[in-house]
Amino acid sequence: MRVPGGGGRSRDQRRRRGLAAPLGGRGRPDLRLGVGRRNERPGTTLTDRVVARHTVQTSIGEYTMILNGAGVIGRREIGDALRDAVAELRAIDLTYSPARPASLVARLRRGEISAEAYPPLADIVARCAAMRAATDGWFDAWAVPGGFDPGGLLCGWAVERAAARLRAGGVGNYAVVSGADLTVRGYAPHGGPWRIAVHHPTDGARPPVMLEMTSGAVGTSGVAGRRDHVVDPHTGEPANRLVAATVTGPDLTVADGYATALYAAGRAGLDWFPTRDGYRALFAAPR
Repeated sequence: MRVPGGGGRSRDQRRRRGLAAPLGGRGRPDLRLGVGRRNERPGTTLTDRVVARHTVQTSIGEYTMILNGAGVIGRREIGDALRDAVAELRAIDLTYSPARPASLVARLRRGEISAEAYPPLADIVARCAAMRAATDGWFDAWAVPGGFDPGGLLCGWAVERAAARLRAGGVGNYAVVSGADLTVRGYAPHGGPWRIAVHHPTDGARPPVMLEMTSGAVGTSGVAGRRDHVVDPHTGEPANRLVAATVTGPDLTVADGYATALYAAGRAGLDWFPTRDGYRALFAAPR
């Protein structure tokens, strides 16, 4: 997987530009990202770890949570944390999904409410405004037909909110995956960093990019299966410069926003990376 114009650079050069290099020979992946990739078995498991896996479907997306704990965290605590995270995802779906006519986002689009009246909605709006400024307008939730639509970062925001619920429940080692997006923290069930295989969105013959992470996120735009789901905010037409764009960084909400902007901007978007706060373009697949 290559960013356009990235061929021939050394691994050190790629890291300076924020482009991840493949990590070969690191063992079986714990997680796989890409079209049609399922994460049924997250690698091997140490005998002292309690491992749980749960999937929940909402109108925003499908989310899979993989949790493990050692010693101080038991099955009951993990079960409680899972229930809290699932409740958070379902509440976000009902309250903020643009697809639901009664949601706060839909009501905001119709001018029935102000964002300031609902702190989480105000947070979504503020994050969208910040991403518009950070991407020279290539991420623009107000340029979507029909009015304000935070879909370019809403899935990442939901994942991070669910992850916060897991941490509040005492879970320090987890992965939350939604499609080709994820956030991880701590260690995988085998006891080492999470090993993540990022597959090319269209070329299954290419070897995946391998990442090892104990904290951070991977956000992807362009592989959701929805035709023309990203709009070029400068023309109002569907973006068609890339097949997909993937960004890594500390927070999935921001990584998702950058990936959406990069998908819309194409090569021009590579000027943003790496950012001072740690976001890097993993790849941008041209058409």
